[in-house]
Amino acid sequence: MTRVAAIDCGTNSIRLLVADADPQTGELVDLDRRMTIVRLGQGVDRTGRLAPEALERTFAACREYAAVIKEFGAERVRFVATSASRDAENRDEFVQGVLDILGVEPEVITGDQEAEFSFTGATKELHSSGDYLVVDIGGGSTEFVVGSEHVRAARSVDVGCVRMTERHHPGDPATPEQIAAIRADVEAALDEAERTVPLREPRTLVGLAGSVTTVAAIALDLPAYDSTAIHHARISHDEVKWVTDRLLASTHEERTAIPVLHPGRVDVIAAGALVLLSVMDRTGASEVVVSEHDILDGIAWSIA
Repeated sequence: MTRVAAIDCGTNSIRLLVADADPQTGELVDLDRRMTIVRLGQGVDRTGRLAPEALERTFAACREYAAVIKEFGAERVRFVATSASRDAENRDEFVQGVLDILGVEPEVITGDQEAEFSFTGATKELHSSGDYLVVDIGGGSTEFVVGSEHVRAARSVDVGCVRMTERHHPGDPATPEQIAAIRADVEAALDEAERTVPLREPRTLVGLAGSVTTVAAIALDLPAYDSTAIHHARISHDEVKWVTDRLLASTHEERTAIPVLHPGRVDVIAAGALVLLSVMDRTGASEVVVSEHDILDGIAWSIA
């Protein structure tokens, strides 16, 4: 067993996984898995820069994670940063801050690398025949990956729950015009993705990240967030549509009252759900297999 620590810093959240990995058996045993909403991508789509307060929220989470990594004595640490820090003019400030706190330099990876990690993390435990379409809906971007044992095609496009919310400002509830504007952006991104990734070919759609797992939790009517119940749940197209319509038609207070909805997702979950529904409409998928294992697990395997 190798004890590893993987950190995934996205547009909306930063997450840590400390695990014991056995490359011989393909087993990854969680020791600590946590997530903090830091909204690193706050305003990046508009300003092109990481906001000072967003950097400080992220550095505070890094200090917490450094203590956890030290407590468990992880032998190897890898920090991967995704969409927001790819786009930012002042990303050097972010890189230096992480290096000072954690002693490792964040790797600002490409969308294709992000897709590889997501695919490995999501599919390593699945045993379906044929190709998978893995869809990772993040805050700033969405990754589409097709493959079976290995990635065959991948594409990252700039639609995510935070970016769509900040660009179109859906109200409480969202107006038909706001919904149409988000949908138009997503459809254009799907057109772009489909030029390199055969979205309609795979038999199994696998959905990753907080927007997807939250939609699943609402569809399952869970009294509290339960990753065991959500992991590998199969949510039908009709259920995804029902949840999406509910979220788009709700007020901020009504969404806040949903017990499985993390406070940091209240403002952005409706846009995230609409991205998922748009993907299912485009691909004709009758259901989505929800995975709690994603890019974080793929990062852990990369250093195991």
